[in-house]
Parts: sequence; C-alpha cells; structure tokens
Amino acid sequence: MRNILGLAVLGVVMAAPVSAKQSLYVSYPPASHKTTADRIFLIGTAPPPGKVLVNGKAIARSKQGHFAPSFPLKPGENLFTVSYQGQAVKLKVTRAAAHPEPPKGLAFAKDSLTPSQDLARLPGELLCFGAVAPADANVSVNLANQTIPLTNQQQVVQLPANSAALTAQNQPYAVAGAGHYLGCAAAAAAADLGRPQFKVEKNGQIVSQEGPAKIQILSPAQLEVAEVIVDAGVARTGPSTDYSRLTPLPKTTRATITGRDGEWVRLDYGGWINSKEVQIVKGSVPPRSLIRSIRARKIAGATEVIFPLQVPVPLVVQQGDRTLTLTLYNTTAQTDIIRLDPDPVISRLDWQQVAPETVQYTFNLKSAQQWGYTVRYEGTSLILSLRHPPRLTSGPSPLRSQSSNKPLSGIKIVLDPGHGGEDSGAGGPTGYPEKEVTLTMSKLIATQLIARGATVYLTREVDKAVSLPERVAIIDAVKPAISLSIHYNSLPDEGDAQNTQGFGTFWYHPQAHSLAMFLHNYIVTQAGRPSYGVFWDNLALARPASAPSVLLELGFMSNPEEFEWVVNPQAQQKMAAAIAEGVTQWFKVAR
Repeated sequence: MRNILGLAVLGVVMAAPVSAKQSLYVSYPPASHKTTADRIFLIGTAPPPGKVLVNGKAIARSKQGHFAPSFPLKPGENLFTVSYQGQAVKLKVTRAAAHPEPPKGLAFAKDSLTPSQDLARLPGELLCFGAVAPADANVSVNLANQTIPLTNQQQVVQLPANSAALTAQNQPYAVAGAGHYLGCAAAAAAADLGRPQFKVEKNGQIVSQEGPAKIQILSPAQLEVAEVIVDAGVARTGPSTDYSRLTPLPKTTRATITGRDGEWVRLDYGGWINSKEVQIVKGSVPPRSLIRSIRARKIAGATEVIFPLQVPVPLVVQQGDRTLTLTLYNTTAQTDIIRLDPDPVISRLDWQQVAPETVQYTFNLKSAQQWGYTVRYEGTSLILSLRHPPRLTSGPSPLRSQSSNKPLSGIKIVLDPGHGGEDSGAGGPTGYPEKEVTLTMSKLIATQLIARGATVYLTREVDKAVSLPERVAIIDAVKPAISLSIHYNSLPDEGDAQNTQGFGTFWYHPQAHSLAMFLHNYIVTQAGRPSYGVFWDNLALARPASAPSVLLELGFMSNPEEFEWVVNPQAQQKMAAAIAEGVTQWFKVAR
C-alpha cells in the first residue's frame, strides 16, 4: 500500500504480435476442456488475409483477424479443428452431465445419495434423503430401524448457476424426474442414528448401499457454543459456499450450535459458518444478553456507537435509503437512555424489540449517501462505526466548495488493478492477459485522478500476486472515500463471446449503488461505450463495507471487436479520463 501521488505511469503494453511461425493462435478453450455448458466459444486470432476455418467452415473475424464463434455441444466428446493456411489447432471439448443420470441396471447413480456429508439436526426437524436409480424401481431408506419410502419425482425443476444472469439465461428449467427419488422423515429424540441404508428393488431383485453421511439428532439441553476466532466470520444462508452471504460476524461473537452439515455449523440465529472459523467454548451456557443504555462518540472521520452487552451476540447490518439497521440476536432490551449528540451523519436513533431476544436499531441518517461502516467487539461491547462524509484536507469545508481545477482535493481513492502474478485473469484473442491491461489502465486512471487533486492508492503497482483478503485489507486500512476495482470481462462457456461487449459496473452494499449507477451511465452516455449492465454481485472487491466499493468491467477481452479497443493506447487514455471525470461529477452530487 503506497501513496502514488506523482507516480510515473507505466507505458502502454500492446498485445504481442503473432509471429509468422505462430500466425494461428487459439487462446480459449485449452486443447482438452470439460464443461457442463451446451455450447462453447473459440477465441483466437490469425493474420487478416485469408480465411480461418472451424471444422471446414469459414468463420467471421474482426479487422485485425480476431475471432470468437460459438458452437453447440453434444453430450460427450466434441472435436474441433481450427485451420488457417496449412496450420491447424485441434481441440477436444467434453460436455459432461450437469446432474446425475439414472444408471443402467439395478444400481444407484454414482455420487447421487444424499445427504452426502455428516448431518446433525434438532429433534423434530425434517431429514430428507435423495437418490438417483432406475425409474420404475422401489427405493427406500432404512435409518435406525425406520423405513422411509422415497418417491420418484415426475418433474424436477433446476436453477442454473448464478453466472447465468451474465448471459441472460437464468430461467428455471425442468428436467425429466424419472429416476430422481426423494423422501423425508423426522426424529423425535436425541440419538446417533448412524448411516442410512439405501435400498432399490425391482422384479424381486434388491440392491442395498450404505449412505455416505452419519446422521445425529442433537439434544436441545446439551448444545455446544461456538465462538468466532477470525476477524470477520463468513456467515451464510446455508451449509456451503453456494449459499448467500450474511453480515460477517465480528471476532469473539458467540452463539449456540443448532445443526451441522459436513464442516459447516448452524448458529442459533439462523446463519451457517465454516467450523474452521469458530472454536467450541467448553462449559458455556447458551449466550444471551440484556442491553441497557447506549451512547455515541465522535472520533476522527467517524461516529462510534457503543452497545454494552453481556456477551458478543450475532448481528446483521442492513443499509437502506437514509437508514442503517442493526439487528442484535439473543438480546433483550432494558433500554431507558440513549445519548446521541448532534452528529454529522445520524439524525436520530430508533429501536424496538421486534421478537423475543431480537432487538433492532434503526439509524435515521442525514444523507442518502453512506460512506462506510465497521463493526467490532471490544470485550463484550459492540462498536458500530459510521464514517463521516469526506472533507477537505485543508479545513472543514465540504468538497463541493473546492476550486474547479482541483475538485478532488482531500479525497482518498483506492484503485485495485485486477489479478496479477500467476492469476492472469481473462485472455484476449492473442493471449494478452487481463492482468496487464488492468494495471496499465489503473495507472492511467490514477494519473487523471491525481491531476484533479485526489490522493490515490494502488493495491499493486507491478505484476505480482496480491490475494483478495490483502486487497480488502488495504481498503480497510486506507479508509478511502471510494474504492474502484478495475477489470476486463469475459463470459462463461454458454455465453455469446462474438456479440457480447460493453461497460459493466458491479456493487454489493447499498452505499455503493449510487456510484455504480452514476459511473455506468456516465461512461455509456459521455464516453459512448456500449452498456453491458449494472449488477448487484457478491464479489470480493465489491464487498468491503468500510467504503463505497465498486468493481468496473471496462470491456470484454473475449469480444474480437472490443478487444481491439481494449488494447488501443488512445482509447485507453480516453477511457481513463472519462472514468476520472465520472468520479469527479459523482462527488458533486453524492451528498
């Protein structure tokens, strides 16, 4: 992390020219590729004269000879030969099944038995089992001497991956349910039930198979207590990284464990967390707290609100229009006094006991724009810090009072050049990596912002690996007014690389929505770039809560036409100036 005021900008790096010996080049997919998509695009380049053929048919190319056609895939192996003037590149793309298919013969499909990892639940909760087997069989599960019939589903509705929203293909789809069996039951008392025994029967023949998971029913009177041992425990809506994130739990947060699923534990307020991020507190009773008086204090650049508690409890933070809501779980209010003096950010603090052992605090704010927050525990007291609007370094005057030649004077901005080191990011038709152009563009943008008076920090200044947590830590340490992560785009395999291009912005916290929308509209209207869209997205560099943080996808490495714009030095300078001016204009209205 380093102030780059006066930084010399790296020379623009153009895509490496294709040598005569290597005049045909395919950058994606690799020679042997496996996917569950129903189509694939081939990205590459060759000199403009002549034709490039795929399996004997000519394909469209850009003026500089780049290409990215898409082809349908049949299940199994698909062979492609890309040829140009006597040169040929052979590719094998294997389309794998997205879901287990019914087996041939009397058996269960491989890896189809669920639950697939050890499971613990409370008495009375449903335990659901699944299997894929021949469609006209009888399937059941035996668990602790109880037989649970599994029913053949006539239709199964599946959801595509989240990434399908990037290609406008995120509609649910039905698959033939034949052979997909499901059934549920509940256990009334605590017990170790062992592993379920799955049985499939047809024409008098029976095949049994032991399930992969052990099943346990927890005793409500003997539940373990977990304590978060990392700075920000990643809480989720379910027991895997496929589930959505909740507000991170501050270090030392305690909660009762009410369920387990593999390496994940369910906490009493409903969130799931990986067991590696907690420790078991021996001899502890279920964490519960009263809360009485509350007070606020001003520190440099922020207002801190102190919530004295008896134990660190789980929490959720939600931003709204001119509001920030803090919910404390396992907490009962005995509040009679709150001290909140006139404040730059907060106009009023309201609270209510919204449910037994759940207290909600609503901060009514003076501005629609929020500038970041943090939460932490000091002992058993929760500290919520709300950042003040950025101000001039020379005095207390608001930014909009600055002279026009240095409109960003006093503003700190973090720029994050995406990828780096062994992480090359997306590749263009020539193999030119995203990591190089993001660094070039970040330095060009930095120069433009510095000329407008901003103090700029880069998460990397050379081609080196910087982990996502390290990048987030830089943002949290610098406490910038805003953070911009600079990227270039590509598509999942099912996308249309040849016809998809444009500028896209990605945000996560509501405090970043205004910035994302403004920059998107500014670049599209003022810089004349096509629009890819504005997305709420669970991205690591959009998630920092300590400052409004936006990830920008400036264009598509995978699009043959747009790639030529991506590596054009004049276009890079123009785009950098447009982004810097968009940031400047946003600060004028973000009050």
